[in-house]
Amino acid sequence: MAEPSGCFNFVRDVMDRWACKRPDAAALWVVDAPGGNEQKFSFRQLAECSRRAASFFARQGIRRGDQVLVVLPRVPQWWMAMLGLIRLGAVPIPGTSLLTAKDIRFRAESAEAGAIVTDGDGAAKAEDFQGIRIFVNAAGAGTVPAGWVGFDAGLRAADAAFDPEPTRGDEPGIIYFTSGTTGQPKMVVHTQASYGLGHRVTGELWLDLKPGDVLWTISDTGWAKAAWSSFFGPWQMGACVFTLGASGKFGPVTALQTLAQYPITTWCAPPTALRMIVREDLSAWRFPHLRHCVSAGEPLNAEVVNVWKAATGLTIYEGYGQTESVVLVGNFRSLGHEVRPGWMGRATPGFELAVLDEHLREVPDGEEGELAVRIAPRRPLGLFREYWRNPKENAGRFRGDWYLTHDRVIRDTDGYYRFVGRADDVIKSSGYRIGPFEVESALIEHPAVLEAGVVGVPDSVRGQIVKAFVVLRKGFAASDALRAELQNHCKRVTAPYKYPREIEFVESLPKTISGKTRHAELRQRVQL
Repeated sequence: MAEPSGCFNFVRDVMDRWACKRPDAAALWVVDAPGGNEQKFSFRQLAECSRRAASFFARQGIRRGDQVLVVLPRVPQWWMAMLGLIRLGAVPIPGTSLLTAKDIRFRAESAEAGAIVTDGDGAAKAEDFQGIRIFVNAAGAGTVPAGWVGFDAGLRAADAAFDPEPTRGDEPGIIYFTSGTTGQPKMVVHTQASYGLGHRVTGELWLDLKPGDVLWTISDTGWAKAAWSSFFGPWQMGACVFTLGASGKFGPVTALQTLAQYPITTWCAPPTALRMIVREDLSAWRFPHLRHCVSAGEPLNAEVVNVWKAATGLTIYEGYGQTESVVLVGNFRSLGHEVRPGWMGRATPGFELAVLDEHLREVPDGEEGELAVRIAPRRPLGLFREYWRNPKENAGRFRGDWYLTHDRVIRDTDGYYRFVGRADDVIKSSGYRIGPFEVESALIEHPAVLEAGVVGVPDSVRGQIVKAFVVLRKGFAASDALRAELQNHCKRVTAPYKYPREIEFVESLPKTISGKTRHAELRQRVQL
């Protein structure tokens, strides 16, 4: 499907439709913690909140096309503010509450943001913000600081019938800063339609949602994953978004309690969370309502899929995409796809994918190359418009008829894709190309290993050798004997040339704000 050139606005065309069709159906369900306080909002209530929020923002001087930072935890006001900005035609820029003052300043200046919506924690880090400052009482108490405008009281007093002019589908709709595994984060611009309409395939095919489903996604509001599975995807399908609120800290036991206690039908969790959850005693838990599990954000290790299915009978359906796209590759339950642990799945209908060499020529099935999306003669719906104000990055990513993902993959003869690594992360040793993910997966199959990060180390003979940074599980201690045991384990479960010749035991791995391992930082450590 091509991007529409006429009018499209996610709130007007999707949320308002559900508000008419299923007005009293639950659309948003926020729970403080398992068994704690909760708030529910119907589609009709959210539609009214979106009009009030749009009216409030307009009164503050925010106009269609203005860039607005939204830095809030998982509180209802995040969804209300996002809906109001989108209805108005302003361009929200979500950011996680983990952002520092320096991060907020960088984003505000790079995007020329004219307004910020945040809570007490964010306000303390945005004291030097020059623009419209909107304060959310996320904790439900406290006064509005001087120089800030209160969102909560403003929402209650705003016009519930406010109806701004409709937006075009090709107008800027949302901006995300990439997580920045290398270099400074880049501004990814999606149009009103590329996420608002494009995520229909995410909700329908990958999440397999229907009206009445309850979807819980473990995701921070500042990540693009929240747009995928806590906003556009589920609401395209008329499903209810469930979330643990700002006080609901992630923990494997808390996650299992939540799945057992609430009528969650569909669950999305990143591999980092799943790797901790499957270490628990899963035999002690039952999930009576859960029918569909998905994972994205990083490659999912086959061991995690197998352990979860053995304990629960449920398969985890992996999906692949980027901040720059909707789901591009997936194991689609709705299409009857067979899940092959360790493989991301097959191409999403509507996208033509290819595996290319450095000359943009397709490589044979079974050989490694860069995953690319065809953009000519027709640009697919669901792909971002551009890296804003970054012509160099645009020139490197949009080449010929293709958008280059910079991810290395292998495709088999059945059309299944396996992730090898980011282009910058692939290790070249003695003429072999080694994907860090495969070695990391082998390591975490060992009962002593909680997490692993693998990089290449310069070597005068082999060019590079494999080095692993390993976080051990509780009850295990670093030793030369364990190091040798892990090396022999990798030789058994992967090709012998892939084993890590160096292993360093560490307390933790460096992560991006979205929880991905920063391989670039690990590489910097070995070069010091």
